[in-house]
Amino acid sequence: MKKPVPLIAALLAGLALSGCGASATPAGVAGQPEELELRYQGSANNVTFPELAEDLGYFGPVKLKWVGNTISGPQDIQSAATDQTDFGGAFTGAVAKLVDAGAPIKAVVNYYGSDAKTFLGFYVKEDSPIRHPRDLIGKKVGVNTVGANLEAALDTWLKRSGLTDAEIDQVQLVVLPPINTEQALRNGQIDVAALNGVLQDRALAGGGVRAIVKDVEAFGPYNGGPYVLRTDFIKKYPETTKTFVTGVAKAIEWARTTPRDEVVARFTKIIQTRGRNENTETLKYWKSTGVTKGGLISDNDYTLWTDWLKQSGFIKNDQVDLKRIYTNEFNPFREGGGA
Repeated sequence: MKKPVPLIAALLAGLALSGCGASATPAGVAGQPEELELRYQGSANNVTFPELAEDLGYFGPVKLKWVGNTISGPQDIQSAATDQTDFGGAFTGAVAKLVDAGAPIKAVVNYYGSDAKTFLGFYVKEDSPIRHPRDLIGKKVGVNTVGANLEAALDTWLKRSGLTDAEIDQVQLVVLPPINTEQALRNGQIDVAALNGVLQDRALAGGGVRAIVKDVEAFGPYNGGPYVLRTDFIKKYPETTKTFVTGVAKAIEWARTTPRDEVVARFTKIIQTRGRNENTETLKYWKSTGVTKGGLISDNDYTLWTDWLKQSGFIKNDQVDLKRIYTNEFNPFREGGGA
């Protein structure tokens, strides 16, 4: 096997041991958030949509509490599922896998995806002999984590290109921090680098690399992943949930409709004022949100990857109950939502 499978059993054991870590404020005013502090993991040198929403004032009295950074979507939603954080975000397939395993989470708003300006690419050095899907057999591909968007896109593309399961298993995934993936490619430590966002643009600006495939070319524009909340959090704190989803949705729309230079300036200000010893250099490559209006979720976000999830053994049920996986109930941009 080319990749390890995360131990869902260990996660579920953790669910049994975890308690409610959030400190709620007494509810009493109709329509007001019941919980005023949301714990989360951030992303180094990057601004997330919840962070943007807070900075724009869309969360009202609700404040974010940063507990550290993550480079792994699956790890981020596992932290939310086990009540180490209040929300987390990951690839749609990773969310479906966790729900299928019994984790009490639900997707509430998309936060990333691929479009004509923002996409995921698999890159090699300019002089690399790798040009076609079959050339990847026996090669090393640098990714941020296994069982997530990069692996799903790669495996699905290879499968559609005619490779057998046995041949796909010979493509070795090497887990690397995203910030180090480009350099690992240039140093010859890996043969292919999976890059997206500003890290991809920075690599292209440096020259000497070329894409062998881009996900938006292979699959068209798509929403890549949502934020999830625990189902008990949604039930206990419906107004806080509405505040969170509405704020993120509005932040996405602000970034979608605001001039790019103004968006980059806002991101830069947020990073410079939060004091995490970060670099804002990569922000100059930001291009678009990559997600549809207001981060609305659709069935297609999940059905695109159903075959891969089943074949990889990540979901066991023949029919995936999408109502268990996501809801647009709290999104103001849903049909009839009034936004």
